[in-house]
Amino acid sequence: MKEVKTDTQLKEMVRDKYASIAVENTPGGACCGTDAGCTDYSFIGDSYETQEGYVKDADLNLGCGLPTKFAKIEVGDTVVDLGSGAGNDVFIARKEAGASGRVIGLDFTQEMLDLARKNTVTLGFENVEFIKGDIDDMPLKNDIADVVVSNCVLNLVPDKAKAYAETFRILKPGGHFSISDVVVEGSIPTELKEQAEMYAGCVSGSIPLDEYLQVIKDSGFEQIEIQKKRQIEIPQDIIDQFLSAEEQVIYRDAKLGIFSVTVFAKKPKDAACCGPTCC
Repeated sequence: MKEVKTDTQLKEMVRDKYASIAVENTPGGACCGTDAGCTDYSFIGDSYETQEGYVKDADLNLGCGLPTKFAKIEVGDTVVDLGSGAGNDVFIARKEAGASGRVIGLDFTQEMLDLARKNTVTLGFENVEFIKGDIDDMPLKNDIADVVVSNCVLNLVPDKAKAYAETFRILKPGGHFSISDVVVEGSIPTELKEQAEMYAGCVSGSIPLDEYLQVIKDSGFEQIEIQKKRQIEIPQDIIDQFLSAEEQVIYRDAKLGIFSVTVFAKKPKDAACCGPTCC
């Protein structure tokens, strides 16, 4: 029987893996938070190279979407990036927010923070800062952000309801988020999902799309919409190991599988309270 890890163990596993990525500074050379021995999962994400503000040294190919492209960031906005890594989305958000804006990167891995801060010094940016903290317990004030972004990180947080409650708390009334994440649809055979996690660890912790959207709704958000959805292809040799030819047809026709989604939602303008912990 597969060992069930506690929330603390899961967090430590993610932290350790991201620390090794930062130290090795090898783009695409790790598995997004698992201890699996895969080599390259950059196929999961989208290319940032055409985005204004893109900094190659800050892009470790750890994402699954382009949240900043869809985030509707305006000049002067305060933007918070959850799980900011080496600073990739932070630096792009800074370009959108302009000199009068402010961008905060939040990460719980010290080695990633060190790398991001080094990149910031090299670039000479003054309206960017990186803060250490957990997404489900952010060391940030209420109503601080106009926009929140995140790229392939929330699925790795064990308590997603708490993470989204915290996101709600730090957003200003009327503020919004654009978050890229990994979800599943349909009943994926357990063995196939486990092997997919070994190939691309970003799958780890992913939940069904309808459940994911319900967590967001239950957190108090409105105007929830999927800005982009793309299926993540599991390598054929893995599918062949666990599904017969007939089962593969059913699997594809039913559109079962693992998806990258970018979700947008707003905090109501009249939100007077963000929950029982912050009133």
